[in-house]
Amino acid sequence: MNQFNLPSCLIIEEGACERLNEILADCIPGIEEKKVVITTEETLIPIMKPYLEEMQQDLPESELYLIDESSFQEAMELAKYICMKDVEVIIGVGGGKVLDVAKYAGFVGKIPYICVPTTLSNDSLASPVAVLGTEGDARKTLKCAIPAGIVVDVNVIMGAPASHLQSGIGDTISKYTALYDWKLDAAHRGNKVDDFSYLLSDMALTSLCYNEEKSLKSKEFIKILTQSLVLGGLAMEIAGNSRPSSGSEHLFCHSLEENHKEIQITHGMAVALGSLVSCRLQGRDVAPLERILEAYEMDMDPMNWGITKEIFTDAWLGAADTRKDRYTVLNEVRLTEELLGGIYEELRVK
Repeated sequence: MNQFNLPSCLIIEEGACERLNEILADCIPGIEEKKVVITTEETLIPIMKPYLEEMQQDLPESELYLIDESSFQEAMELAKYICMKDVEVIIGVGGGKVLDVAKYAGFVGKIPYICVPTTLSNDSLASPVAVLGTEGDARKTLKCAIPAGIVVDVNVIMGAPASHLQSGIGDTISKYTALYDWKLDAAHRGNKVDDFSYLLSDMALTSLCYNEEKSLKSKEFIKILTQSLVLGGLAMEIAGNSRPSSGSEHLFCHSLEENHKEIQITHGMAVALGSLVSCRLQGRDVAPLERILEAYEMDMDPMNWGITKEIFTDAWLGAADTRKDRYTVLNEVRLTEELLGGIYEELRVK
């Protein structure tokens, strides 16, 4: 059985950042006497300044550390700093860039990591992986530890761009095809799907898809989206891999990122687009996905993202090669330019 950890505190509420020091003290006993690094990025300082200042005031041994880029090198530099300065706790305040760097650095430095997201663009806030840039524009998914604590202030997330929240929706609904691919993989290898992590991932999907709140900027929706993303991350931790949340739709996204760097589309929107295709390849009803995407006004016309038919086809033909050890529907269907071209035209009509 896979050994897993769970966060010691999970707070999702309005005004959480206003009592952040109280929450931190509950999460990490004696934190006020520990050496703490608070990581964020320069653009967030004006927005989060009151909370950052209050944290530093109540944590006399703390200091601010600015993250410039989401890269492996940046994470290792921060890990080195943690080790050389005998830092005991790391807090990440920001979006995916800050959180992934802080998460991996804390893992390397073997210290507790507290996650304080300012947006909800993917499930990295609770996942046991960090996606970091390596050489050039290449990115790598690296295993690490999940946060010791997660603090989500609904009021702070309300200020996030709608496009970030739509990306979070995309990363959640991709579980519709990822879970199907996980079962294909288990059957192919003669393995057993972890029932509990499967259930958590499915709950993440259904709680978002079947809730009645469709306003991106409603507090109730933000709470639901947060819960879905956290459940997705915990499902990966329990499974010991990313299969509960990542299948052929993610391979399409990786192929776009690695082979068509000129395309500017968020991770969540790319995997949502990928799910619409994977669902067709799996021979399943795509209508449930289309309904939720339409409800949140998510643009799934590939051409509007600069993805031509040629790029779309090439990305799918190269998708399986991005993670050759991963068995998905792509290993069971014969992809052709004609098939993919027909799907592309269907997406354009939608």
